[in-house]
Amino acid sequence: MVPANWEERIRDPKIECMSRDEMADLQGKKLVNVVERVYNNVDFYHKKMKELGVEPGDIKRMEDIVKLPFTTKEDLRDNYPFGLLAIPKSEVARVQGTSGTTGKLTLASYSDYDVEVWGECVARCLTMAGLTKDDIIHVCYGYGLFTGGLGADFGARALGAMAIPMSAGNTKRQMMCMEDFGATAIACTPSYALHLAEAMQESGVIDKIKIKAGICGAEPWTEEMRHKIEEIMHINCFDIYGLCEITGPGVAQDCIHHAGLHVNHDHFYPEVLSPGTGDAVAEGELGELVFTTLSKEAMPLLRYRTKDLTSITYETCECGRTTPRISKFKGRTDDMKVIRGVNVFPTQVEEALLGMGGAVAPHYLMIVDRENNMDRLTVMVEVDEELFSDEIRKLDALKNRVGAVLKQALGIAVNVKLVEPKTIERSEGKAKRVIDKRDLV
Repeated sequence: MVPANWEERIRDPKIECMSRDEMADLQGKKLVNVVERVYNNVDFYHKKMKELGVEPGDIKRMEDIVKLPFTTKEDLRDNYPFGLLAIPKSEVARVQGTSGTTGKLTLASYSDYDVEVWGECVARCLTMAGLTKDDIIHVCYGYGLFTGGLGADFGARALGAMAIPMSAGNTKRQMMCMEDFGATAIACTPSYALHLAEAMQESGVIDKIKIKAGICGAEPWTEEMRHKIEEIMHINCFDIYGLCEITGPGVAQDCIHHAGLHVNHDHFYPEVLSPGTGDAVAEGELGELVFTTLSKEAMPLLRYRTKDLTSITYETCECGRTTPRISKFKGRTDDMKVIRGVNVFPTQVEEALLGMGGAVAPHYLMIVDRENNMDRLTVMVEVDEELFSDEIRKLDALKNRVGAVLKQALGIAVNVKLVEPKTIERSEGKAKRVIDKRDLV
């Protein structure tokens, strides 16, 4: 239900309700500034722009962004650790990073001002969830180089709310602290939120917990999973989005209408492009999300390819915000598995299983391997313990039903393996949904 004073809760109406033309003018001025700074201070961008025959004077308005080069995660690794700095290293206030496949971190640097902007953006998101300075936010994201915990912490501070910096792990202690401290919101990955919800349900403490909102992100998740968490915990869950390279959580979040994630576009300019051609796709069409940082001081990025797949709309939301909204993520271009010529995303499996109305648990693991030079997909799915003490005929019937549902959802035949509850490892961070053994041979 929409609170009667919802409009009063919009943190910065001047920005979040600005007309498209006014915002384009603001963004254009910021783009001109950031392009000049990186051209003059970052060798990587200076060379890239020279190769394209582009100089700062060629960028006069937001429409000129298509003239600029793309930036990829590989570029960040090639310039590790401080090769993309636009300020002296002595002015860097902190670094954040994520693990990479090469053993090196994907490192991002922040100035004091960058941290201030980061906190403000997360505070806007918390406000979208109906939170105020009177709330107590239980933070289960990891603290350290990972941006989740500190981002939520900075946001709580900017909002004036209390933060409980729990990080992940020790579920019993988490529940004890939520109850004892009177937490009214929780911030964690959706897979860990579901894990906590099930633990609370088993322990019979749901009615003792005062949490009303979940701020969940860091991994793709479905509407079905959101409803599952909300149903168990009696809360409203919100999808927060961010990435270390851009600023961590706070880049975007959905409001109470859950009709797409509002992008803080005065700081991060979004494009949705065809992954293959790099051309803009039509409004509402699926493509790769690309961001240009408009305010970042320490390490500004031009047209950073996130690999996240989404669509975008510029229609004004029911909440009154005019910010562009990106749809819930389909997945990532590097999460997608091509199996026998078919594009398969973990979220498709999750959505199909949760759509079976409780016949199976929302815990699964996809295993891709090869047999006789042919790709094979096996999906392990948890089911109720009572089924394993029931007759085999019923278990086989459920296995066949799950197989049929997944085949319809994915477009390929799937080997289904039904397993007992708690067989699949629970994640306290980002859930591991896919094991691709083809990569190991």
